[in-house]
Amino acid sequence: MGGGRWRRAASQIGRSVTVWAVSTVTMLVLAGILPDFRLQSADGDSATQIAVTAAFGAGAFGVLSALVWPLLVRLLLLVPALVLALLVFFLNGGLLLLALHVNPAARGGVAPETAVVVAAVMSAVASATGGALAVRDDDAYRRRLYRLADRRRRRVRPPAPAGPGTVFLQLDGVGHDVLTDAVGQGLMPTLARWLGRDGSPASHRLDLWRTDWSSQTGASQLGILHGSNHDVPAFRWYEKHSGEVMVCNRPSSAAELQRRAARYAGHPGLLHTDGASRGNLFGGGADEQALVLSIAARRRSRETRSRAGYFAYFSDPANAVRTALSFVAEVAREIAQSLRARLREERPRVSRGGLYPLVRAFATVVERDVVVAAVMGDLLAGRTAVYADLVAYDEVAHHSGPRSRDTAKVLQRLDRAVALIEKVAEHAPRQYRIVVLSDHGQSPGETFRSRYGLTLGDLVRAGCGLPVPRRARRTRSGAEARAAVRAALHRPVEEGEERYRPAGRRSEPIVLASGNLGLVSFPAVPHRMSEEEIHARYPALLPTLANHPGIGFLLVRSEEHGGVVLGARGARVPLDRLDEEPGPLAPFGPGAADAVRRTHSFPNTADIMVNSIHDPADGEVLAFEEQIGSHGGLGGAQSRAFLLSPLALSAPTARTTTTSDTPDAPGDGAGIVGAEEVHRVLRRWLGESGLPLTPLNGPRPAAPEAASAEAAVPEAAVPEAVVRGAAVAGGAVPEAPVPDDGPR
Repeated sequence: MGGGRWRRAASQIGRSVTVWAVSTVTMLVLAGILPDFRLQSADGDSATQIAVTAAFGAGAFGVLSALVWPLLVRLLLLVPALVLALLVFFLNGGLLLLALHVNPAARGGVAPETAVVVAAVMSAVASATGGALAVRDDDAYRRRLYRLADRRRRRVRPPAPAGPGTVFLQLDGVGHDVLTDAVGQGLMPTLARWLGRDGSPASHRLDLWRTDWSSQTGASQLGILHGSNHDVPAFRWYEKHSGEVMVCNRPSSAAELQRRAARYAGHPGLLHTDGASRGNLFGGGADEQALVLSIAARRRSRETRSRAGYFAYFSDPANAVRTALSFVAEVAREIAQSLRARLREERPRVSRGGLYPLVRAFATVVERDVVVAAVMGDLLAGRTAVYADLVAYDEVAHHSGPRSRDTAKVLQRLDRAVALIEKVAEHAPRQYRIVVLSDHGQSPGETFRSRYGLTLGDLVRAGCGLPVPRRARRTRSGAEARAAVRAALHRPVEEGEERYRPAGRRSEPIVLASGNLGLVSFPAVPHRMSEEEIHARYPALLPTLANHPGIGFLLVRSEEHGGVVLGARGARVPLDRLDEEPGPLAPFGPGAADAVRRTHSFPNTADIMVNSIHDPADGEVLAFEEQIGSHGGLGGAQSRAFLLSPLALSAPTARTTTTSDTPDAPGDGAGIVGAEEVHRVLRRWLGESGLPLTPLNGPRPAAPEAASAEAAVPEAAVPEAVVRGAAVAGGAVPEAPVPDDGPR
């Protein structure tokens, strides 16, 4: 045993000396190339003196990077994370200036701007050398991964069960068909190997699952992590009882939705037992959370470590430099791709200027790197259940299209991230099963505004007899990454922009968009208006919407039938007859009727729910937002998500299908329907791994016409201890009871 320790110590010393030597040579080379960087005194020195100066400078820089850098990053956690990533170069350059300053011979000097370049190159070379040497030694590789990963593993935690752990990796927005094609084209070799497409034995199975009508991350992830997405009709919606708009990617709304889901489902969430939530909108009941939006609205504390993942990653200067360089490269790549699309006059196309290049770089580089590093830390800490969201594909597909060359590159990088996590799992203290899934897909198509020259809001105003602006204004995009950037910059969504009070606008309808799903609400009426009431007040509105060529169908409440679907040329089908007579829902395939009926039962469903047209031949829809790859409603690939699971786990359903020749055709192979069913499947798999789980109490009955979400779930239905435990574990809301007067 003693001999083994000596050998490990000798090996570590040898690697450190090698890295030091390579760093010294790098410094010498840079001094010979850069005019403002010298390693000799003004009077000149011998080659030996210069070499000694370089060796001392490289050693001092390495020691400062190892000792001082983590302290700097911890002190700078109060700085917005995106700003911290951009400060990396200057902090590193400052360390180099200090390293040269402490040289006892007082030789050498460097201009501040040159120090930034020298420090970045030296950090990258040292990191590459250390990694190349460590990867040949499993023990050293494991120790290196520990340093790069989440250092919170040292916290005292209860002993984990002896069974295997489970990692759930969500590839945001990657649809079932996109994944299948990417694997077939060789873009994702890791997943191809898992499925046996490269000739090796298959280790995983691929299943299709169909989303709810609201095919977007907020509804899907809330259902997957918390077991309930009840009363989430869209990405954003107006709640009459509070006079506010709920937005899934607004931190305060995410916290409220998480609280409601825990109350409605009766349990804290999928990750309540020894779990970790990374890069998600919601916490899932996990006691370890990083980059989770539902806790971003609160002040950072021991219980709400929403930004601690940044420290775990940026505490290594080589990581920080690499991510910063990749960030700059991604911004340049987006600018070049956008320029190419404009020069080629590609259609459809949306604006990609302003801050979008920075938003894209954050989603595809910073968020990805930090989340992957956090998952690595969870694996090496032996955590039982981890759920992480990688939003890169979804953000790029919104602006470049779901099947563009831009998204193909993103899929390749996501596959490499999965491969890295798989490699780290081999060094974890327990066996891990890796499940890869998506929350929805994306449907292509031009925007409603670009095709018809007006927005859905303009059309609604025209139908109500209200003045319409001469020029259609752009509709705000609901991409998830933009909210993540705002949280990183400490700039949450402005609450005041989306508050509506009936006293201020009695005749103004509120029109909101969620991909190709639109919601029309009338704040002056305290209840959900019926078809008859809308006709009496605005006789031309429903015919104007239903007969517009860009709209597929409408859903409204009916005093006669409870609920009806309206379409062009007077089509009017009660909800209870949709199975026999789908009418306007026919192009939207199987499951559309059930999805519409479920949304109709929600207390906060809008007065008029509007879904755009869908062309089954090419899968295109018309987004009411400025996106050429969209999701949020019914139609096309947006409703077709995937679930890739190890064969060691039980099959998700008795009807397991891996392909479908005709999207949205009858019998499309979706054995799993709805995010809540996905939650039950994932819970079952955790149970198969020996994880004790809180029993499911089943969904609560809901009154469709309730005035608020809370009215659908009586307080007595779920014990207060369960609700409070879910809130504290998920880091979503304070322990104090929340009054039932709507979100705050």
